[in-house]
Amino acid sequence: MLARERPGSKCIPCSGASPEIARGAAPCRVACYFSTMRALSIAGFSTVLGLAALAAFATACSSDDPASSSGGASGGSSGTSSGGGSSGTPTNPASGPQAGNPDGKCEVPAEAKLEDTSKPTQVVGTGTKESCTGEAFVDAVAAGGIITFACGPDPVTITVPRTAKIFNDKGPKIVIDGGGKVTLSGGGQRRILYQNTCDEAQKFTTSHCQDQDHPQLTVQNLTFVDGNAKGETKEGGGGAIFVRGGRVKIVSSRFFGNVCDDTGPDVGGGAVRVLSQSENKPVYVVGSSFGGDGALGNVCSNGAGLSGIGVSYTVINSLMVGNRAIGNGANPAKNGTPGGGSGGAIYNDGNTFTLTLCGDKLTGNTANEGGGAIFFVSNDRSGSLVIQDSVLKGNPSKGFETQGFPGIFVLAKGPPQITGSSLEK
Repeated sequence: MLARERPGSKCIPCSGASPEIARGAAPCRVACYFSTMRALSIAGFSTVLGLAALAAFATACSSDDPASSSGGASGGSSGTSSGGGSSGTPTNPASGPQAGNPDGKCEVPAEAKLEDTSKPTQVVGTGTKESCTGEAFVDAVAAGGIITFACGPDPVTITVPRTAKIFNDKGPKIVIDGGGKVTLSGGGQRRILYQNTCDEAQKFTTSHCQDQDHPQLTVQNLTFVDGNAKGETKEGGGGAIFVRGGRVKIVSSRFFGNVCDDTGPDVGGGAVRVLSQSENKPVYVVGSSFGGDGALGNVCSNGAGLSGIGVSYTVINSLMVGNRAIGNGANPAKNGTPGGGSGGAIYNDGNTFTLTLCGDKLTGNTANEGGGAIFFVSNDRSGSLVIQDSVLKGNPSKGFETQGFPGIFVLAKGPPQITGSSLEK
């Protein structure tokens, strides 16, 4: 379970409770998915049968026993993560695709565009490759502000000696701009970048850490490789980037071979994990790439590319290839399984949120359980999935998916809103 406020907040119990979760409350993992999977795949969101499926949902939520809701999903092998540096071989960023979907033509909102870094407050390096050390980068992130790099004319990989952590009293804007030449690596050993407004060690700056407007983090023109969040017990997931609170935006960046825990019903984000954005505003992911052939793919129990709980994502002109959700047993975990395995590329869970894809290409992503491309569950059916001018092709769901929407498992306030897009097995 995920604490949604400072330590001491309580999770709403599933038994006898509504799945409704007010903002700032702790989310409850309602034991209801399995009982509705088969119903919704048969119903295809038709009015009568769709209501029957929702009734099955309500029935399942009256029990905390996963065995009481066991229909519709077949288990997959749990697998093991083998992306990039986690297997001992450093990922070569030059072998990965360029940032973004070259065929994506969607308009980018002003607030989602690149930030101005012409007047940096922190510069990593003094003009040579050797001067751009992991220590220098970690120190720059701790100092905050606008961060750029001076590492010479050639591409450089900087391996962090420890996770770079943002302090909440710096900024309010934190911008990290790699200029298209910098790769940040976790060396297959550690998470790369961390922001958490509810972590006292990073300084509380408001009385409502779960919904505050700062820090406002932007990562742009960067590549993240071999981040590893396995075994993180305080805040799981997010092999490359973990963000809780404030805002985050990702522009013109790439993510290869990042991993988080192999199993678990709710852990996610081999590359990126985001929780609790200010005023429920969206996380923008623009012109970016997640994964590629072979070990370039990001890997996690769920949501190998992007993962969020109660968070809206707007993904524009981006590419997601070969990312793998390798957990086993879905969410909640079936009896005798560790759980997970949903959302090969994207995992979205919670209540009221929106996942919007525009100008994106998702291919070759896989899930051992549900949603080879996308796993989207709005517990109270108030969320929306919107897909515009995008291509989803060859994203197998080994356990379950929503009938008529290959590569997608969705429980929302209606069927996915799809325009100008292609969905193929």
